[in-house]
Amino acid sequence: MTMVKDIDARGMRHCETTALGVLLRHEGLDLSEPMLFGLGSGLSFIYWDSKAVGFPFLGGRVKPFELTRNLAAALGLELLVGETTSPRKAWQNVAAPIDAGRPVGLQLDSYHLDYFRTKVHFGGHVVAMYGYDEQNAYLVDTAPQGGAVSTGLSGLARARAERGPMTAKHRSFIITAPSGLSSPLTSPRDRIIPAIKTCADAFLNPPIANLGHRGIEKAAQHVPKWLRRSDNQGEDLPRAADLMERAGTGGALFRNLYRDFLAECAQLIDSSHLRTGHRLYAEAATLWTQVAALIAAAGETGDATNLIQAGSLLHELSRVEREAMRALSKL
Repeated sequence: MTMVKDIDARGMRHCETTALGVLLRHEGLDLSEPMLFGLGSGLSFIYWDSKAVGFPFLGGRVKPFELTRNLAAALGLELLVGETTSPRKAWQNVAAPIDAGRPVGLQLDSYHLDYFRTKVHFGGHVVAMYGYDEQNAYLVDTAPQGGAVSTGLSGLARARAERGPMTAKHRSFIITAPSGLSSPLTSPRDRIIPAIKTCADAFLNPPIANLGHRGIEKAAQHVPKWLRRSDNQGEDLPRAADLMERAGTGGALFRNLYRDFLAECAQLIDSSHLRTGHRLYAEAATLWTQVAALIAAAGETGDATNLIQAGSLLHELSRVEREAMRALSKL
């Protein structure tokens, strides 16, 4: 058995921030999950409807691994990424750093992991790996998935090799913090404000109508029609609600995490724009939880009134989040 020593196997709410937390704590940096998410400019929105997904998907964050790249840039971290089509090389990319005493981040399809109880293909899942033996890999996943867990090596290989939406080619990564970065928030304005403004600019100026505040407005127009859009409303709508509220989002489609990030920032930076953004994202988080509950109720009862109400709340959310990001863009 090969294991990295002194791993803090702390499962958090979201997969990518959980993995980043493991890797950074091993480098001596211990940041809260909301701070990891916010410094990675992780908040976004997408309304995604295509044949590949079957039923429309509401996403609340940037695409997989973009958060990691953003965080590394924000903190001046060295990010070494490995991608390959060769399973043999892919294993070497993981085993070598673990043998040398370093944990590794992996992007894979959670469907093939032994400990996942819900078998749904999701190629954007991220875990930290800190050990292996002849049969199993030892990982850190989110707290709801068990935190410190293990999975068979054969299943891990299939998870890493899977192809489809949001997958990567056996992607693995390691992070190195420069010396002297034991407290990256000693000059918070230099790191926090650019991360917030990057997030706000992308949200306010989306390149297509499916993204940002425009995407929320599009969702407001389409969600009321979801009963007609589904062939299995009792399954599709509750699953969509569950993905928004419980499937690694931290609740309220990642808005809880961003609300808490802004609250933490407000303790470090005195700014009325920051306080306004925090107040509005606290309001948005409550509204998103209500939207998820209405979508679930529509699926369970078949009552379209719930979806009409959800659409009205989504119109309001587009306005609230647009106002929040406009305030934050003035930092």
